[in-house]
Amino acid sequence: MSTDAYVHHVVSAGPGRALLFLFHGTGGDERQLLSLWQGVLPQAGIVAPRGDVSEGGAARFFRRTGEGVYDMEDLARATEKMAGFVRAHVEREQPNAVLGLGYSNGANILATVVFAAPTLFDAAVLMHPLIPFAPRLKGERLTTRLLVTAGRRDPICPPELTERLMAHLAAGGAEAEIFWHEGGHELRPGEMDTAERFLRGYGKEGNDDG
Repeated sequence: MSTDAYVHHVVSAGPGRALLFLFHGTGGDERQLLSLWQGVLPQAGIVAPRGDVSEGGAARFFRRTGEGVYDMEDLARATEKMAGFVRAHVEREQPNAVLGLGYSNGANILATVVFAAPTLFDAAVLMHPLIPFAPRLKGERLTTRLLVTAGRRDPICPPELTERLMAHLAAGGAEAEIFWHEGGHELRPGEMDTAERFLRGYGKEGNDDG
């Protein structure tokens, strides 16, 4: 798969540095989450792809027929394509830590890539993911360290679906933690701070030049 499979924004940090992949939500683009990178790991390289599916002009990473009703064939296509895109950038950059952060639709595609390639990412933040199916890991043990963030009053992703996702992850032996806020589908400051601490801590390990 080519490093140009998606329209994307990239900042190269060179070999031996963390590489952070950013996945936007529905209607966002490759610049939607750049401010997070600047606050979390400014020393890391970044790759931020733009979704290749249009839903009424809003960019997404895969098709759906309704809220939480996914076109599973297109999701499989998108997952394979994105995994190849990530691998191509990892091969080019040669980082010592591969990190991911996705919000909403971006969290969903990041999650499915993690399920399909359980050793590709070292750590990933899934912000308000909606996974309405039981994840199936592809043969390998899931080694990606995960942080899931969610709102207890999220009208798009009910808390019970988030809890079910966490149960599936635990059953699969994943190292996963969760942060709840009392709101809905929006991102809140405490959530952002938790994501920053999670990735910054990992990034410092990965970027130790000593």
